[in-house]
Formats: sequence, C-alpha cells, structure tokens
Amino acid sequence: MLRWMARLYLRITGWTLLGSPPDLKKYVVVAAPHTSNWDAVYMLAMATIYGIRIHWAGKHTLFQFPLGWFMRWIGGLPVNRRSGRNTVQQLADEFAKRDRLILAVAPEGTRERAEFWKSGFYFIACQAKVPLVLGILNYEKKTGGLYHVIEPTGDIQVDMEKIRNFYAEAKGKFPEKFGPVRLREEFAESKE
Repeated sequence: MLRWMARLYLRITGWTLLGSPPDLKKYVVVAAPHTSNWDAVYMLAMATIYGIRIHWAGKHTLFQFPLGWFMRWIGGLPVNRRSGRNTVQQLADEFAKRDRLILAVAPEGTRERAEFWKSGFYFIACQAKVPLVLGILNYEKKTGGLYHVIEPTGDIQVDMEKIRNFYAEAKGKFPEKFGPVRLREEFAESKE
C-alpha cells in the first residue's frame, strides 16, 4: 500500500524515478542537492518505491518522548553530539552493529548555500568500510534516484572529483542555494 501511495505521489507531482539501488546491504547515500524540506519527502517516496529503508541521523533530543518512536519509525538514528564520541564514529558504529544499513546524509549540512560540504558522509563511509551511493533530486527535470557506487579510496581529492562530476548538472528546488561540491579537507591536503 505504501509503495502504491509513493508511486501515486510521484506521478501527481510529475516526478520520475530513475536509477536503481545497488544490491548491497550497507552504504552511505550522498543526498544532494539539499535546498528544501521537500527533499526528504521525495527521498522517502523514492526509497519506498525502491523497497529500501533509508535511515538518517538526528540530534538525540529529537528521539525523546513523545515523538521518539515516530522518529525511529521513519528511519531516524539518534546522535549525541555531547558524548565523548564524535558523530562520524557514532554512525560508523551503527554500521558495525547492523546487518543492513542505508544511511542518507545531506553533505551540504543545511538548506542554505554553503561554500563547502561537510565531510562527515565521506569519513563515515571510510570508517565503516562501506561504499558511497550517489543520490540526486533534480528539480529542473523532476527526476531523482540512486545512481553510482563509489568505493572510497581514502584519496579525498580523487574521490571528490568523481562526486563533483556527477553533481555538475544538478539543480535543487532553489538552485541558487546549491553551493560548490567541495570539502575543506581537499584544500588542506593540497597545501601539504
């Protein structure tokens, strides 16, 4: 029933689902561009049609009573930013604990324009030893889905070049809010 409703929603809104999920049990979805709250709605509808369960990370306080059960039900994973472990480590640990985990991360970290992406998505995949899967919502063409699988090599510049090429033509709901596809760490490595 949920899959039928998700298909109907995409049809009514004029969207087409392209690509396909990889036949993998664990991976990090790079969810970009992220310029609108609607991105989550389309992502969840597409995941439902694909038949996959997407998880996402949220501040641990979102998972308290009375909405905690609902946040977990829709795929939320609580992250405590005040704990001794950093967010990357907490999410890499989630991969180690589970047989299956598809974690969507919006690397922009905000719906506003950012000059750099946050690198957490990359380092989670590296620490958890799982691939990155490039997901896209292209509002200009009203298409979206999961596409390329990238096995992180640890060479951030090489890996980011592949990611940059993929998102070169991406158009978010508010294109002016989609900043450059780059990480601060790329520039730190080039200075060494």
